[in-house]
Amino acid sequence: MVKKISNKQQLQISKKKNEILDDYYNNESNLSSGIVACRFGSQVDVITEDHQTVRCSVRRTVNSITTGDNVLWHKDAANSDNRGIVEIVKPRISELHRPDFYDGLKPIAANITRIFIVSSILPELSTNIIDRYLIACEETGIKPVIVVNKIDLLTLEQRENLQQNLDFYSKLGYELFYISTVTGDGLKELKEAFQDHFSVVVGQSGVGKSSLLNALIGSNEAYTNSISENSNLGQHTTTSSRLYILNSSTKIIDSPGVREFGLWHFSTETIARNYLEFRDYLGTCKFKDCKHINEIGCSIKEAVSEGKINRIRYENYLKILSSNELMVSKNKTRRANNKKK
Repeated sequence: MVKKISNKQQLQISKKKNEILDDYYNNESNLSSGIVACRFGSQVDVITEDHQTVRCSVRRTVNSITTGDNVLWHKDAANSDNRGIVEIVKPRISELHRPDFYDGLKPIAANITRIFIVSSILPELSTNIIDRYLIACEETGIKPVIVVNKIDLLTLEQRENLQQNLDFYSKLGYELFYISTVTGDGLKELKEAFQDHFSVVVGQSGVGKSSLLNALIGSNEAYTNSISENSNLGQHTTTSSRLYILNSSTKIIDSPGVREFGLWHFSTETIARNYLEFRDYLGTCKFKDCKHINEIGCSIKEAVSEGKINRIRYENYLKILSSNELMVSKNKTRRANNKKK
């Protein structure tokens, strides 16, 4: 069992961290700057200032580290394999998290300016997953971009219907791209959207994130896998977030595929607030604590019935709340069972 750090120790660690940072910025230390390319348990790969990759251990005093973190590190004098030690994680300008039963909030990526939400025709186009990520984007203030992949599987008429069916996202101000990594449709425009940004690519397993990365970086560095023939579900091909540097101003993080992006660390109020089309109606319901599910006098339900709020979006809202309630209940049960042991 890992010994918990006391408040006094945390203050000492914080003080020491500030001293190390001051020495670094005053050119009085032997530390070098780098960026985390990938994490492997208690170790990370760091891309150095001279574009080398060094496997580093992480000091126990580092509370959290993830792909995209800017770090200070030095060579490990006790190791002959040219390895290093990360001493400091610099303050993050942004971060994307997901909840975990055992580890609380787990960071997926740090210092990103855009989140590219990838869905596809196969295994299944999921607006529910898209809406989950959009909520996280609105809460963190990171710009979302929606990417629909594998449009080569559709006829021209089916493409037109798809764009009409997803037009409500465009009306909300979200940027959409319809692409195919097979035919190259839409890739030129999408590449331009990545330029001069630090982005993370997210989405379900099997939607073609790694194939998209290969098309963007012009190689097969990002390992790909096809849809499972037995289950028709995407296979997990990326097991941890990994950074790719296209040029000095363009960086992309490929994140692991998910079945569902959890939001059970968000309250109902937070979820409702981050539905853009809900905002004009929030606070106008008959009851102040309205959750917009089945309450009388709900302004949002009324707006849905009048066609002012897209019904698909509203139904996803209800599904997210139901899923959150189930996950919170499971977490409480797990904690109760752990106390009995």
